[in-house]
Amino acid sequence: MISIIVGCGVGIIAVILFFWLVGFKIIPNDRVGIVEKWWSPKGSLKEQIIALNGEAGYQPDLLRGGIHFKSPLLYKVHTVPLVTVPQGKIAYVFARDGESLEATQTLGRIVKESNNFQNVRAFLQNKGQKGPQQGIIREGTYAFNLAQFVIITEDKTHCLKIGNRAEQDTLMQMSELIKNRNGFRPVVIQGEKDEIGIVTVHDGPSLGSGNIICPTVGDVATDPHYHNNFQDIDAFLKAGGYRGRQYQVLADGTYFINRLFATIEYIPKVIIEVGFVGVVVSYTGAKGEDSSGNDYKHGELVGKGYRGVWNEPLMPGKYAFNTYAGSIVKVPTTNVILKWISNQTGNHKYDENLKEVSLITKDAFEPTLPLSVVFHIDYRKAPYVIQRFGNVKMLVDQTLDPMISAYFKNIGQTKTLIELLQQRNEIQSQSAMEMRERFEHYNLELEEVLIGTPGSSTSDSNIETILTQLRSRQIAKEQLETYETQQKAAEKEKELREAEAVAKQQTTLTESDINIRIQENQGKAELMKAKQDAEKIQRLAEADSYKIKKQSEGEAFRIKVTAEAQADQEARVGISKAIAAREQVNAYGGPQYKVISDVMSEFSKAVKEGKIDIVPKTVIQAGGEGQGVNAFESLIMLLMSEKLTALNGNEGHEESEEVERIKEQILAEIKNTQLEVAPTKE
Repeated sequence: MISIIVGCGVGIIAVILFFWLVGFKIIPNDRVGIVEKWWSPKGSLKEQIIALNGEAGYQPDLLRGGIHFKSPLLYKVHTVPLVTVPQGKIAYVFARDGESLEATQTLGRIVKESNNFQNVRAFLQNKGQKGPQQGIIREGTYAFNLAQFVIITEDKTHCLKIGNRAEQDTLMQMSELIKNRNGFRPVVIQGEKDEIGIVTVHDGPSLGSGNIICPTVGDVATDPHYHNNFQDIDAFLKAGGYRGRQYQVLADGTYFINRLFATIEYIPKVIIEVGFVGVVVSYTGAKGEDSSGNDYKHGELVGKGYRGVWNEPLMPGKYAFNTYAGSIVKVPTTNVILKWISNQTGNHKYDENLKEVSLITKDAFEPTLPLSVVFHIDYRKAPYVIQRFGNVKMLVDQTLDPMISAYFKNIGQTKTLIELLQQRNEIQSQSAMEMRERFEHYNLELEEVLIGTPGSSTSDSNIETILTQLRSRQIAKEQLETYETQQKAAEKEKELREAEAVAKQQTTLTESDINIRIQENQGKAELMKAKQDAEKIQRLAEADSYKIKKQSEGEAFRIKVTAEAQADQEARVGISKAIAAREQVNAYGGPQYKVISDVMSEFSKAVKEGKIDIVPKTVIQAGGEGQGVNAFESLIMLLMSEKLTALNGNEGHEESEEVERIKEQILAEIKNTQLEVAPTKE
């Protein structure tokens, strides 16, 4: 039994020993095996680390996942994990073996045949160089031979430790440098931040001493050496790129740039606001042709891309301009206001150092004169202004301030203080006209010159006294003019009221005027008619007079004859009537009976014709109060009066006349009684 157990143990040991001797090795799929050869008939390596020709040392080829047989008597297999680079990150490569870097090189050249450094043999056979590599590793999982390549990621440095302390220090420094340059992440230029990237290249030939900015190379996609914004280092170097700060900048976008090759500095874009233009002063470029003309003695103006002041300014907008290669001077194209007034400045702040102009007048006063000047710069002439003065602030301080101050000092010496106050408008117009030509000499367009009220210092009260007197004098004049104006206004108001009254009565006045004219016309017509009638009447009167005269002579004769005949006839008739009446009276028995007879006859006739009731409907009172006598009673009383009795004794013609008179009186009473009166209660 013991022998069996011993035999089994010996067998197992023999099997294990066999597998060990044959080098049985299982490598997981997430790991690789780095083969180190112990010995070889070809000998050991001298300078290399990787044995390409079977020498003793680290072998270039890897063992991938699976079962392998490598005798430990000949080989040592180092199992290491695959290297994974996270999404959006960058890994850097350090080669331990290869050709040495040239004097101008910082990074080893890219070997495309190496398949992102996974083929060590191809890398070394195609003259791959040792040290930091130009190529970078993007996101993904890779099988690296960590004996040849050290892979530096943000989280870890992947390598096969060889035990060289100096190498470890170098790798540590390299990792820290990349971190400081934020090199494990791609370069991201964000448009919302209005930034651009300034690139400084740390590899390639040095730039000559005559330049400060490396010229742009390989920036056109059709160029065979297009380096795609410094992402293809080999293409950049083949295009003739230089070491140093580059003129080409990075605009908005994401760039996978090796930070060991180039560092990125973020600067803001150049923004030219509306109302400004940007004059470019380039520090780099070839010498250009001067476009300023022979008469311009203040420098050269060159075309775009040349060294010097560009003759075409930049219009309002945003520009990815490399401010290390030049500067942009903003020149306002709107009106610029300069105030020679203490503690006051215009919107552009060019007049921060300006103050009132000190004058000495003709009458020895020393006022201070506040001024404001408005001028404009034509955007096409902005490069001339910058070429001459450098910037607008220097233009104001070095030229406009002394020029304008001297001009008004000269004006002040020719005027008294009062003239300076009273002739302000004339001085302002004159100064604007005379200074406009001076401004044009400096490529400026003068718009306005505005003069304020002269002032005095705190220790000098004489000017204020003069001003007080002038104010009092002016107030008196204004009051006088006010009174005159009020008087005129009152007169005008009076005229207005009269006009309004006339307007209100205009219709009446018009009608009356028309009536007057009508009456005048009618009067004239009537006058003419009256004259005609008078003339007619006069003619007719003359004719009638003549006719009447003739007729009157005949008529008088006829009347005379007729009258005589009628008189004789009446005399005869009267005599006959008298005789008849007397006979009739006698026949009645007396004159009273004759009267009664006639009266009753007439009364009967009146009653019949007037339809008078014998018994009256209305009682008509006559006489005094309480007595009522009607017409009938009056008649009876009259007939029975003593007058008729008294007439009995009269005779002849007198009796007849009295009887007739009484008769007529009675008849009149009878007629008066014919009126119907409304019945009364009495």
